Amino acid sequence: MSSKTMVYSELHASKVYYFILGICLALVVLGAFSFFHLEHEGHYVTGMNNQVVWGLPHVFAIFLIVAASGALNIASIGTVFRKGLYQPMGGLSALLAIALLLGGLAILVLDLGHADRLIIAMTYYNFKSIFAWNIILYNGFLALCILYIWTMQDRKMKVLYPYAGFFAFSWRLILTLGTGSIFGFLVSRAYYNSAMIAPLFIALSFALGLAVFIILLFFVYRLDKRELGDLVLNRLRYLLAIFVAAAMFLELARHLTALYIAQRHGVEQFILLEGGIYTLLFWIGQVLVGGLIPLSLIFCRALKNNHWSLLLASALVIVGGFAQLYVIIVGGQVYPLELFPNAEVQSSFFDGEIHAYAPSVWEWMLGLGGIGLALTIYFFGMVALRFLPRSLADTEVEAS
Repeated sequence: MSSKTMVYSELHASKVYYFILGICLALVVLGAFSFFHLEHEGHYVTGMNNQVVWGLPHVFAIFLIVAASGALNIASIGTVFRKGLYQPMGGLSALLAIALLLGGLAILVLDLGHADRLIIAMTYYNFKSIFAWNIILYNGFLALCILYIWTMQDRKMKVLYPYAGFFAFSWRLILTLGTGSIFGFLVSRAYYNSAMIAPLFIALSFALGLAVFIILLFFVYRLDKRELGDLVLNRLRYLLAIFVAAAMFLELARHLTALYIAQRHGVEQFILLEGGIYTLLFWIGQVLVGGLIPLSLIFCRALKNNHWSLLLASALVIVGGFAQLYVIIVGGQVYPLELFPNAEVQSSFFDGEIHAYAPSVWEWMLGLGGIGLALTIYFFGMVALRFLPRSLADTEVEAS
């Protein structure tokens, strides 16, 4: 059956659904409690300090924002590249992108200390700052995703469907480039300052967004007792492998480039060999758990049509991606700043020292609250609107 004649319906609100929604709302309450505590007591109760100003909440936030861009990839493949197999899942893809982005932005706003300062960021723009540009990119992404869903849901808007899909596809690439450029433009941080970070974030967004999409797609279809065929899951399986391999290749290229530059040998030695928890997260979390094991599960012939192996691979990609962002964001800050290259600096302000950072329970609560908000929006949206195809069986989708 063509995707144009696919029948869509809302998610059935069963008792299990309300139980899951209750868990998500409980996480939101935890996040809100953490915010009010930080607002009242100040950020000294966290593990962050003058040296590490972007802590675990920023890792959660960047993870959700990057995954939001990648989650829209399913809809983009169906619209921009006219692949019929992906088109029925376009609405789910756009909804997940909106939910993940709102969850990530909520963490960023609530971690500011004074959330009301967002009004200043929205009314006064410094166009020399990549942060100001990202405010525009995030708002534009939300608007385009809403328009994209509107063109899918309203027959009168179908004429705008391909244009909305193309602009959303282009905008999300620019958005991820902007997010990666936040780090790539910080020349004083030896582990950040690299032109490879922006394309790395694009590849990482594809992998993380698709991994989250696969898990939620499988879970929702099991929850509502709908059929999900091997054709769809196997196509998503190998697409995930391509994105994971691309992210690993760009990370390898980034480190090889840094090792070629003598000035970067110090930070590379710290991350790859002597960084303690950051070295373990890099080799075990990022490379092994997030890369090699998922690729082995995907390409193992004995597990070709095994749905659980795909879910495990997706979960490991998420864990590995989170570890990678932690190493980049936090590991890049604990290594000393290089404010005056080729010069010896001495003072009483931690110059040349490896900084300490341990996330507090309040940071975990705030990060999990953002995830809870994203899942709440996602599950509520599927009950409110007709996003779910009634069947994604092999006989119901196009094999293009």
